Amino acid sequence: MPAARLVELRVLDGPNLYFTRPAVKLTLAVPGWLALSEARAAGAAAAARGDWGGGSPRASSDSTASGERTPHARKASGPLSPGAPGSDRRRRFVSLLAAHLLRRLARAQGIRVAVRWRAGALPDEFVIAFPWRRRGIAEATGTALVRLLDRAASGRADVEGLVARLAAEASRTDPGPRPSVPVPRIPVIAVTGTNGKTTVTRLLSHLGRAAGLTTAHACTDGVYLNDELVEEGDYSGYGGAGLALSQPGVQLAITETARGGILLRGIGTAHNDVSVVTNVSADHLGLHGIETLDQLAEVKAAIVRITRPDGWTVLNADDPRVISMRRLSPARPFAFALSADNPWVRASLDEGGRAMTVVDGEIAMLQDSRVHTLVPVEDVPMTIAGVSSINVANPRAATAAAIGVGLPREAIVRGLKTFVLDPERNPGRMNLWELDGRVVVIDYAHNEAGLTGLIEVCRGLRPPGGEIWLTIATAGDRAPDIVTGMGYLAGRGSDHVGVAELLRYLRGRDRDELIALMRDGALDGGADAVSVYPDELAALRRTLRASRHGDVVAVTALGMRPQVFAWLARRGAARLTPARVRALARRARRPATSRPASLARSAR
Repeated sequence: MPAARLVELRVLDGPNLYFTRPAVKLTLAVPGWLALSEARAAGAAAAARGDWGGGSPRASSDSTASGERTPHARKASGPLSPGAPGSDRRRRFVSLLAAHLLRRLARAQGIRVAVRWRAGALPDEFVIAFPWRRRGIAEATGTALVRLLDRAASGRADVEGLVARLAAEASRTDPGPRPSVPVPRIPVIAVTGTNGKTTVTRLLSHLGRAAGLTTAHACTDGVYLNDELVEEGDYSGYGGAGLALSQPGVQLAITETARGGILLRGIGTAHNDVSVVTNVSADHLGLHGIETLDQLAEVKAAIVRITRPDGWTVLNADDPRVISMRRLSPARPFAFALSADNPWVRASLDEGGRAMTVVDGEIAMLQDSRVHTLVPVEDVPMTIAGVSSINVANPRAATAAAIGVGLPREAIVRGLKTFVLDPERNPGRMNLWELDGRVVVIDYAHNEAGLTGLIEVCRGLRPPGGEIWLTIATAGDRAPDIVTGMGYLAGRGSDHVGVAELLRYLRGRDRDELIALMRDGALDGGADAVSVYPDELAALRRTLRASRHGDVVAVTALGMRPQVFAWLARRGAARLTPARVRALARRARRPATSRPASLARSAR
């Protein structure tokens, strides 16, 4: 059993979870250290302590018990005990020892280095991170640490000599390149969150163009210069930001910044002028060491840490995890909320910030004691006539960011009125049609929060007596409770539930297990039966045949979105205009009556 081994060495090229500058992240497994008796662990640490002092390691001012940085953390008042074998206390003890040895290796090379650490994904792992100036030397120092920590567990190694030799070897390494994270020379808006970040990114690009600016944006569908696709693919990470900034003549850049990009390579700009966090909800948990919502919020908060002090941090005041990020950012707070009475709206204003909310049915900005109204909610097509709380939140977030970056009020209002949720401008996000007397909704809805929003729209457009036919689908790498939770929401929120298979997105999970999880959740939620379809297009076709005039048919299209759009076009489906959406929403608010028996099922 090795005392320590390297699980992963990852170079983070941009600001990241650990630092606001490029860093090296080491994931270490320490089974040998965890297995040592308490006495042997204490002896080995004492032999390796060098200038640590006190006979055993003390808490670093860089870290708390969870590895998070706190500006006012105090050093422990006494020596740390190694703790029992295999305990969390032992893992923390070894983490602190590793941080100490890393600093010694750096000092032996004539440099000082900051160190952060946190628990790893497995019980015998932890993560340690430090900034880098030359890639080659940083990687060599990281691997040297693993060798040093492994040898030190014996308690008999000449640690002082090992430090000198390993540091000398690292110093002789090819230094390698310096960090090359782009330093923007134009305004940059960075957008993150679990839901709505792609939509907000696209809307901000539209608002920038309405203001006459050459605008580039990077999102999960690709990199765009104005309306033109430059590069197709998921560019919500480091590379997308650089590609957007490099576009000819660009005057404003909007970068969607996803969790995976932050964890795997870092943020693609050295700073931003405005940061936007839409929400934090359960999605992608259990991946890359992120197990809880609080940890996920910590990842997404990375973008607010690099917002310029004279910029704005636009935060969802209706999400406690998001609004709490205001303390992490050097920028000014700009809250957005459904209600002006939200206490965090008042707090933002008290701190000299701003707030974006709805006042008397109009999107409005609050500043000091003044209310600045912009546009009625019903006049903003994205809000789907106000029936979607998520789609009311997204334009508030985008409007706040647009004001924060200095776009004129008139251009913002014009952009809000002309941005439509159609397959061209916002593909896969609340795209609406009518076909054979049914309302058809195609949406991404890949997690519980997104599905809640989809159900809300279906209910808001369903006429009295109408029924909701909802087909859900999701990728296989989501936690079982999230998959089951989606099924439960579908069962509670619709009259008929279906599950569409996504064979290209199983990601290691058994297809029958994935279907069973969603079906079990739907049955628990009250569904009488759950239909299973081979793909999203088959689900749409069959539910349209089974439904009746006045029903709402919704499908969460992921892999077959282009085929679904093409099929609807061939069948003559009519895209819902903003005026038609308003009419349907008003019809849905009428008192319910019994459904006429004469409404026959379509034979199509």
